[in-house]
Amino acid sequence: MTNQSDIPVEERGANRGQSGLSRRNFIVASTGLAGSIAGGGAAAESLADVPPREVGADLGGHSERSKYVKISRIPEAGPGKRNVDPSDAINSKAPIDKLFGSITPSDLHYERSHSGVPDLDPVKHRLLVHGMVRTPLVLNVDDLKAMPSVSRVVFIECTGNGWENWKKADENLTVQNTHGLVSTNEWTGVPLKFLIDVVGKDRNSTWMLAEGGDAAGVARSIPLTDEILNEAFVAYGQNGEPLRPAHGFPMRLIMPGFEGNLNIKWLRRLKFGDRPWMTRWETARYTQLRADGKATQFQLRMETNSVITSPSGTMVIKPGYQRITGLAWSGHGKIAKVEISSDGAKNWKEAQLNLPVLPKAQTRFQMDWTWDGKPTKIVSRATDDKGNVQPERKSFIGAIGTNATFHYNAQQTWSIEETGRVRNVLD
Repeated sequence: MTNQSDIPVEERGANRGQSGLSRRNFIVASTGLAGSIAGGGAAAESLADVPPREVGADLGGHSERSKYVKISRIPEAGPGKRNVDPSDAINSKAPIDKLFGSITPSDLHYERSHSGVPDLDPVKHRLLVHGMVRTPLVLNVDDLKAMPSVSRVVFIECTGNGWENWKKADENLTVQNTHGLVSTNEWTGVPLKFLIDVVGKDRNSTWMLAEGGDAAGVARSIPLTDEILNEAFVAYGQNGEPLRPAHGFPMRLIMPGFEGNLNIKWLRRLKFGDRPWMTRWETARYTQLRADGKATQFQLRMETNSVITSPSGTMVIKPGYQRITGLAWSGHGKIAKVEISSDGAKNWKEAQLNLPVLPKAQTRFQMDWTWDGKPTKIVSRATDDKGNVQPERKSFIGAIGTNATFHYNAQQTWSIEETGRVRNVLD
């Protein structure tokens, strides 16, 4: 029996009085599970059927995943253009239905590239910091590593995340298909504010141009708000190691809470000025076409969002106890609560949030549920600590229209058929 002292402090009393996770609910719900295991032929209180111990593989320079674990990203070329040849892909989606906790493994972090991944020699790579500054500088990676650093767990999300469901729902999509363009890592680097102090930014400079070192020359104008000045940083570390090439090696900009395209990879230039540069990446690209035919420009923040990752699209479940789990995130701050409906958004119950709940990072949520075997729909909605509530689809489309492609954060509904098959639906 587990003693209260064996339970992590952050889990003691979690959701007390709520109908979410509880030890008692789990014990009651899992009696049928235990019975099914015993009925399957396993010897009670014995490991007789387990293979014997054997000598393992030699130690190596790095650890590989088990050969029994099959997990990978999915290349795509745009909405509805999935499982394409990698040479035709523009995105590669993270397998969020197969991950645990809130941190995405570095090699499974979603990828968005405009002209492939450049092979940059860190010894030769440089970052130019100039414009409306007192002392322009050219920095290398070692220069950055010698400066004061911060480490922060934050999500990065492509503005195209969720674009599969703008106009219609393909019922055969997985949650990796619908929501795989968001990932959370721990990033390490130099605060932007420190670099600004070093170069002596002119007080009249209110914008910054960040430019990448890939062939596409991605460059974005960034307003220097107090929030951005206090939170942005130039990263060289990812989950305790140097950045992976696909994610910006040897240095990238991290903009907590703001759209993925602002987190410039392969960073080569920061230029300060008193107005936006109006690059093609913020005029012809990354603008939002509204219902009235006009376009929204500089829609930079990622909104409050959540999605149930299990049960989710194409999975098959059986009647009885289920653990509903998923991820929530907000570009405004911390997730305050996540609610789950198991009857098509008629009634809602508050889920448990797994600690720690960090600002501008994905948060894992979960809840006990017993499925009665009847057709139903499950959906989640997140609320952040600024009071922003994830919208239901009808009101979201009513406000935005269906001409848009980016910043889709409507509630995701999964339909469960009598057979237990889970399908993607709009509402």
